[in-house]
Amino acid sequence: MIRPDLSLPIPEHIAAAHFIGIGGSGMSGLARMFLARGIRVSGSDRADSPGLRQLEALGARVHVGHDAANLGDADTVIHTGAIWPENPEFLLAKERGMPVIHRSQALHWLIGRRRLVSVAGAHGKTTSTGMIVTALQALGEDPTFVNGGVIAQLGVSSGTGSDELFVIEADESDGTFELYDTSIALITNVDPDHLDHYGTRDAFDAAFARFADGAREAVVISADDPGALRVAARLTHPHIITFGESDAADLRVSDINTDGPVAFTIVRGAESVSTQLAIPGAHNAINATGVVAVLVALGHDLEASVRAVEGFTGTLRRFELHGVQRGVSVYDDYAHHPTEVAAALAAARTVVGTGRIIAVHQPHTFSRTRDMFQEFADVLESHADHTVVLDVYGAREDPLPGVTGALVSEAFADPEHVHFISDWQDAADYTALVARDGDFVITLGCGNVNLIVPQLLDALAHTPSTADVAPGE
Repeated sequence: MIRPDLSLPIPEHIAAAHFIGIGGSGMSGLARMFLARGIRVSGSDRADSPGLRQLEALGARVHVGHDAANLGDADTVIHTGAIWPENPEFLLAKERGMPVIHRSQALHWLIGRRRLVSVAGAHGKTTSTGMIVTALQALGEDPTFVNGGVIAQLGVSSGTGSDELFVIEADESDGTFELYDTSIALITNVDPDHLDHYGTRDAFDAAFARFADGAREAVVISADDPGALRVAARLTHPHIITFGESDAADLRVSDINTDGPVAFTIVRGAESVSTQLAIPGAHNAINATGVVAVLVALGHDLEASVRAVEGFTGTLRRFELHGVQRGVSVYDDYAHHPTEVAAALAAARTVVGTGRIIAVHQPHTFSRTRDMFQEFADVLESHADHTVVLDVYGAREDPLPGVTGALVSEAFADPEHVHFISDWQDAADYTALVARDGDFVITLGCGNVNLIVPQLLDALAHTPSTADVAPGE
């Protein structure tokens, strides 16, 4: 992978931008915004996807596979941190002396002097960013936005609005969230992750504290999350708004009912507003309360803000239903950290009824699998009725000796509740064999595990359930 060099100058003018890794949700969103600015856009990715075809339809020149010839007449190259230094397009751009900037710098260039809401946190930031955007639209505003995932009711991950507001999902994984000139910072939680970049938990916390204290107007931060509490103790910011179930929270969530779409009450001082979301999960009640705190910080009325979040229907790859075959519902979720996996499975439990939950888990990155395999095993075993573990999606990392998906499956206390199956077709066939009417199958991971969903649905359609091998009895 390439660590971002934020000291590199950002061009004042960009006429033709080439995106290396244009197919990702964040990069494709940036590319859309460059196109909306009238900038010529080209880009490449290692595999074809509907996102590439959509960009092509909007006027971008897209390529499947990386090749130096793809640069064409671009005057600026924009890249993700997930590419390798040997990427031929990256190397040629450097050889030509072209400006080569990280995607966060491109986003910084797009934001300009707008009033910025930055959403950061180990979990929940894509959902929270989507909630803020749709709620602002419901309140009559027209923000520009860049999210890390497609907002379901809008069908896009980015959009250009007419207002001064700009809303982004700010990435803490490589420290680039400190680059932005943020007005209001939302910190959903500070669960230690990305220690391959930061080295220590203290360094991770310190980065969040710098991000928060740099906000020009307000900091909205969880009052429940232990990591957020550590960060809050470091802050010197004069305007901090806390949210959560804690009695000490400025906006307190109470009476959470997870029987179906989550219902709850938000309390601020003497004000109290009850609501129900269109999506399940206690964690989404917490996310919504943080979003309402942001809306209030922006000057909106509490009740109007609560009503505005009610219409949010989710983001793609976040507890997304893909189909039902033979009475078995197949969902996909981006969860790739034990805390996120627990939240996704807890949400599934609230709506599965008498059915069972079969998790199809793809570990993400070799370093995280090595460091957290036991935590993943504990969460999967306690929250799912059965788990199918796939092999590791390495993303930007080279393989590590002995680190495979089997590390997770072998850490289960009861081996009857887990199977490690590296071949995807075998995994789909096995899942279909044991699933029965009323069950939920949910794929978990931020790699490419969503691509197994068609195989799962096809296997379910062609494989009768075998009750005597059904797990989790």
